[in-house]
Amino acid sequence: MGGVAYVFPGQGAQYVGMGVDLAEAFPRARALFQRASSVLGFDLLELCRSGPEDTLQRTENTQPAILVTSLACLEAARGRIPPPVLAAGLSLGEYTALVCTGSLEFEDAVWLVRQRGLFMQQATEGRETAMAAVLGLPAEAVERVCEQASRLGVCEASNYNAPDQVVVGGDRAAVEEAVRLAKAAGARRAVLLAVSAPFHTRLMQPAAERLREALERVTLRDAQLPVVANVSAQPVQRAADIRRLLVEQVASPVRWAQSVTYMARDGVDTFVELGPGTVLSGLVKRCARGVTAWHVEDRASLEKTAAALGGGPPTSPGGETGARETRGARA
Repeated sequence: MGGVAYVFPGQGAQYVGMGVDLAEAFPRARALFQRASSVLGFDLLELCRSGPEDTLQRTENTQPAILVTSLACLEAARGRIPPPVLAAGLSLGEYTALVCTGSLEFEDAVWLVRQRGLFMQQATEGRETAMAAVLGLPAEAVERVCEQASRLGVCEASNYNAPDQVVVGGDRAAVEEAVRLAKAAGARRAVLLAVSAPFHTRLMQPAAERLREALERVTLRDAQLPVVANVSAQPVQRAADIRRLLVEQVASPVRWAQSVTYMARDGVDTFVELGPGTVLSGLVKRCARGVTAWHVEDRASLEKTAAALGGGPPTSPGGETGARETRGARA
């Protein structure tokens, strides 16, 4: 086996029930939900267990819920799957990767992504905005479509998810025009997304400035192993670089396809997605040939992934690994 990378999902992966199976089976996973609830001031595990869905879907709730669920999956998998040589996460998932690699403390990450969600939601309040997914066109063609649609307002590529899947965002009229132009250019599909703000576009700049101030209130350490940053699709370890890139990330496109390509060229041939859903696993296989992708989101997927990767014996229901605690493709 070559190198293993751990990858963590972003907003859009959430669903009612996520994380509950592992939290009930592994006290260390459940403890993460309890610690997060103390930070947030409400019962996060109960929100994940019972919803309601519209409350879970609110950006300021979704972001900490996915982060904690993903880290609960990591905690349950410790000692069962091979350690990573690299880590990465899609948008919000980058914060999870930074906790995984020791750059960011758990409680600080929970607080930060809650603030980040609020900032991103509030950045364009009162403005008609939209996002759309374009499938079946190369990135260069989507960028040309955005340029043409920009006569009606802001329209930019926001997520390079795969070679043939790009998400665009901006002012609603311009994004709707981009959908029309993309179809005319031969896109296999171009559809508006059910999102509440144009994430990862210049319209998020107010959120980036507020996040800069929030980041000054937490401690960031050098990462113990490289994290491939969304903004640059390059590895980063120095705390100062991580801080700068987290600010830039809010209003910059997520270069996920390029990040996967980098990791594969660097020798990673096995990707393990830790968190709700399997969106990243699908994207990974569309971005790099000859790699395998596995996932951990509940006990069944943990057992399957551990067996495939030659991990250790099943962890006891007590979840004592002896380790130190430490469906989305948009935000």
